[in-house]
Parts: sequence; C-alpha cells; structure tokens
Amino acid sequence: MTDTEWAAIRPLLPVPGWLRGRGGRPEGYCHRAMLDALRYLVDNGIKWRAMPADFPPWDRVYAFFRRWRDHSLVKELHDRLRGRVREKLRREAEPTAGVIDSQSIKADAVVGADSRGFDGGKLINGRKRHVVVDTLGLLLGVMVTAADVGDRAAAQVLLEQVVGAHHRLALIWADGGYTGSLVEYCLAAFALVLAIVKRSDDVRGFVVLPKRWIVERLFAHLMRSRRLVRDFERRTTSAEAMVYWSMTLLMTRRLAR
Repeated sequence: MTDTEWAAIRPLLPVPGWLRGRGGRPEGYCHRAMLDALRYLVDNGIKWRAMPADFPPWDRVYAFFRRWRDHSLVKELHDRLRGRVREKLRREAEPTAGVIDSQSIKADAVVGADSRGFDGGKLINGRKRHVVVDTLGLLLGVMVTAADVGDRAAAQVLLEQVVGAHHRLALIWADGGYTGSLVEYCLAAFALVLAIVKRSDDVRGFVVLPKRWIVERLFAHLMRSRRLVRDFERRTTSAEAMVYWSMTLLMTRRLAR
C-alpha cells in the first residue's frame, strides 16, 4: 500500500494486547508488512507457499491471517474503514438501507463435500456468497454456503447478523428470488422492509434495474481479486475473510484519493 493508504489505515488497526499492557510476546513483524502480504495474496491469487521473499515468511503471514479471521479482527478493521468512507462521502457512518443478493462460484478441489453443492440455476458446482451492501456498494455482511443452499434460507441467517450489527437498517432491496414468506418474516422478526425489485416482462435485452446494480457492482469488484475468482478456501470462514480483505483494498484506495 502507498504511504497515503497506510496513514489512513494505521489509526483504525486493532491494538495488540501486549501494547495495552495485557502481556504476551511482541509481534515479530510490523502490521504494514503483514497487511501488504495479505493484500498481495488476495489481489494476485497466489498460493500461500508462493509468497515472495520481499514479504515475511508465508507461515507467519498465514498465522496472522488465521488469528485475524478467528477473532473477527479483519471484520472490525473493515467496518471501521467503511465508516470512514461513508463519512468522507458525507453520509452517516451507519446505513439505513441496503441491497441483498448472492453469487455462485466454482470451488477448487480442496473444498470438501460438506461445504459445496450444485446450483441448478447457474449450473455451478461450488459455493455461494450471500452479501448485503449499503447504497454506496460497501459491504455490510457476507456469508459463504454451499451452492445448493437457497437464497431465502441463507437470507434469514445473514439478515439477522446484519440487523444485529446495524440497528438503523430499515429497508433492504432484493430480486425476485427472495419473494414469498421471507418478506413477512423480515417485517415481523427484524422490523425490516424487504422490497422486491422485479424485471418487467415487457422489457427485452439487458436493462439496468434500480438498486440491484449496486450489489452487482460489488460482485464485479470481487472478481478483480484473483483469489476470489474461484473458491480456494477449505473453510467457509476463510472464504468470508478473503472477501473482507478484498473490500479493504477498495476502501483504502478510496480514502487515499
């Protein structure tokens, strides 16, 4: 990352326990070197063992990634960056509306049968990313499941997590795959309005649908990170962490402009 990006991200990093007087061994590598290594891996799609010699050893970088994944530190950093980006654009830090959608992607051979499935609609054998974004296209929540998990079933779990973290959220736009009992469930359980944006039967060819293009733009950004073009992660939590790391790339660049 550039010096401008580092200046924007450094105050938002979680403070290690040994710096707060809680004991423990000091870290052997600075956070900037570790973040650069992880950003390089996500952006270029390399293997862990193919980490260039300019970065810390691959096993130390993986240990850093695993610790931040298991303790939700990457999500904490991501949420702080999202708040800064929203404030820079003169928006409230907490959103009031969002968009939900899913993306099916092929899974690598390392993905076990317990977390992969076949999406009959997209004809994809792999996993599915369920995401909620705000009206700026910034990620509010992500959940990775097998590709055969239905959108409505996954949306109940994901929206419960998102609404619990963002109490001002009152409106979610979705496509026709989220119709049915989910609309009434969201209103009764979360006091959340689920608005369905449908494509008109009279329209032919490609048409940009209101609000739904926002989440499609997020998927386009994720596809620019080569690590996310295919799911290479053994665990779904690692796949979710990779999505958060990809979004930190986007947001630090926006803050550095």
